Amino acid sequence: MTTTVPLRLERLDERGSHDDLCLHLGAYSHTCDSYYLVIDEAPTASQSLGANLARLLEQWRDQVDELKGTGGTAYLPYDFSDQCTAWLCVTSADGREAEVSAGWSGVEGWSINPSNYVATAPKITDFKPLPDAQIECSLDDLSQCIAMNAEAHAASRD
Repeated sequence: MTTTVPLRLERLDERGSHDDLCLHLGAYSHTCDSYYLVIDEAPTASQSLGANLARLLEQWRDQVDELKGTGGTAYLPYDFSDQCTAWLCVTSADGREAEVSAGWSGVEGWSINPSNYVATAPKITDFKPLPDAQIECSLDDLSQCIAMNAEAHAASRD
């Protein structure tokens, strides 16, 4: 039986690239910009913000799926700012259950291609979790939640 995971990256406004996204993690929420998703020029990027959000979330799911069975830690970015980035830290000791925490790193948003951030994620060594911004869930449920969020963005027309 699947349990609903209280995690969602949502688009608030379809006209701008500032304060137009919101990450929800349990009771925690954080408004951020899509700016670096919009200007991403990597070969893996799209001209569509919806497609770029879906691509970001597909990478999240791939990283979460890599933790299944073995455990470990994965970093999933959600806010790309000039001076820093915000990440979800997914930690699993047993490869089945996970703790997901929101926090910050000093890695600058301009130094990352959101459509292919996986090379940067292992370099996150300064992650600082935020108080009261974490949940616990199964990796299976987390993966399914992320996939549904990605599908919703892929279906958007922009």
